[in-house]
Amino acid sequence: MALIYEKRDKIAYLTINRPEARNAVDPETAVELANAWVDYRDDGDLRCAIITGKGDQSFCAGADLARLIPLLTGARKAETEADKIILSNSQLLQNAFLRGFELNKPLIAAVNGFAIAGGFELLYGADIRIASFDAKFGLQEVKWSIFPAGGSTVWLPRQLPYAKAMEILLTGELMDAHEAFRLGFVNKIVPANMVMEEAERYANIIIKNGPLAVSGIKKAVHAITGMSIKDGMAKELEYAIPIFLSEDAKEGPRAFKQKRGPVFKGK
Repeated sequence: MALIYEKRDKIAYLTINRPEARNAVDPETAVELANAWVDYRDDGDLRCAIITGKGDQSFCAGADLARLIPLLTGARKAETEADKIILSNSQLLQNAFLRGFELNKPLIAAVNGFAIAGGFELLYGADIRIASFDAKFGLQEVKWSIFPAGGSTVWLPRQLPYAKAMEILLTGELMDAHEAFRLGFVNKIVPANMVMEEAERYANIIIKNGPLAVSGIKKAVHAITGMSIKDGMAKELEYAIPIFLSEDAKEGPRAFKQKRGPVFKGK
């Protein structure tokens, strides 16, 4: 099983399960990731997801240079069912790395080691990122004359200062966890044995919040980014008004007044 996909207490857990290959994404992993994202998106009982890598060395080393990249460049012919699926559905691979995949539920990344290339690009789709002190981040594609096409030229200059983004893109050098934290790319850095614990702490806070509000906020942020202030304000109301009119929006203040925990139904 290239990906361990579990559901517990309204949280989806995605664990890339190839520690012997630094959790690099081969065709089988890509297919399983793409399917898991769809399942998480469509399961009404799930309110938050955590993605991590198996072991304590690597979160994800990106696309497998021995299995996936040669398949895409034509240097290797399709051998497995996953190979055939990848070649027959170009969007599936994009979805696996969350490139253009619309996911309006929160995602937390528990970065337990190296997040390189596609593994780094996976983080663009994560709303909260927890990293171990020894985590490393970077895009090394340029060193192998490969384009970092997982959204890096789009998202990285938006999520980091321009000069730092270009340094990472053009040199292929790695950024350590302390620098990632200083620049605001990760929310928190903790000892390796506390990465999942901290990710779950955030997840357990989020799943208690109104799911319509959580989803609406994420939709709004993605839609409004890059708009003028005037257009952004108008667009914000498009997302806010239906939530204000929901049953959950009545339940929240009522529970506060009654000094009890709210019971949200996502309606």
